[in-house]
Amino acid sequence: MQTISSYDFKGKRALIRVDFNVPLNENFEITDDTRMRAAVPTIKKIIEGGGSPIIMSHFGRPKNGPEDKYSMRHLVGHLSELLGVEVKLAPDCIGAETKAMADALQPGEVLVLENLRFHKGEEKGDVEFAKQLADNGDCWVNDAFGTAHRAHASTAVIAQFFPNDKMFGYLIESEVESLDKVMKNPQRPLTAIMGGAKVSSKITIIENLLDKVDNLILGGGMKFTFIKAHGGKVGSSICEDDFLETALNIEKLAKEKGVNLYMATDVVAADAFSNDANIKVLPVNEIPDGWMGLDSGPEAIKSFTKVIENSGTILWNGPVGVFEMENFSAGSKAIGTAIVEATKKGAFSLVGGGDSVACVNQFGFADGVSYISTAGGALLEYLEGKTLPGVAAVRGE
Repeated sequence: MQTISSYDFKGKRALIRVDFNVPLNENFEITDDTRMRAAVPTIKKIIEGGGSPIIMSHFGRPKNGPEDKYSMRHLVGHLSELLGVEVKLAPDCIGAETKAMADALQPGEVLVLENLRFHKGEEKGDVEFAKQLADNGDCWVNDAFGTAHRAHASTAVIAQFFPNDKMFGYLIESEVESLDKVMKNPQRPLTAIMGGAKVSSKITIIENLLDKVDNLILGGGMKFTFIKAHGGKVGSSICEDDFLETALNIEKLAKEKGVNLYMATDVVAADAFSNDANIKVLPVNEIPDGWMGLDSGPEAIKSFTKVIENSGTILWNGPVGVFEMENFSAGSKAIGTAIVEATKKGAFSLVGGGDSVACVNQFGFADGVSYISTAGGALLEYLEGKTLPGVAAVRGE
């Protein structure tokens, strides 16, 4: 398999699939350029190797063909600043005029193709559309992990036109390597911390993880479904009555597979969903009516910390309390602190999923963990054990 580090880009037009789906304000100014900055090392590597980067991305959700508010023109100026090179914009992503611009590119020049989703063929995974995209370049670099779970024309189907000239960009390469360190060859013990409100949205991930992990900490609102399944009183805590049987099955599976399952034994409960509510620490199965558990209690925090600090590999997906409110943030802060401590001692730690990433950033733990995945849907499908089309297409699977 080719890699971006070993491939010779000299004189090559390199089609790079990136994820530049960034937020804009009402004046069409970029409010968060994280995704753009993440792609810069890959683009610069191609420039330094004597190639011409041709950048393709989707942007927003245009309904019927071109719409100015979803034009890549809003991003070109900022990309020029990030690269220190004047970036050109093609009028479309396919067609004679675009191909002529691509053919005329000199080494070191950068071209951005217009929004891929202005064409229905992108999301349909249309082979003819993918071929027209492929005609613009000599090699294909996939660096959009955020869309790797979709079999779109530019993220997967296009690979067939570059049998010997396809590779991951640095972003996907590090994402896949980091996930494989957790899912395929972890240092033991492997501990996963699954948070979030609902069991239903995490069932397939939990079931897949039970084949891999040594310890599973279930936090957040989902634990109340397990507590209620055992006849515990959960008050007005979030709970999915349709999934009580599922919760018991998960516990049974964990036992069969020798996985240590940990849940909070005590919670910080409140009489309203508000930072100003009255609060008290209660046993997790004795929450009175009108009260709800909104964070892990002190005993739970102690037990979780001990497990995490003795782990070789840690995956954190989902906070263990309503961390956005100061009075219910202690549990998630403690998890973050324990992960940072374990990482200092040599553990590999991966944090993924929107809420966990927000939590890590809010409390300043970002520099203390091994890897932060911003991939969302692609990350969840990888954790579920699904094959990601955008990864399989490069690996030739």
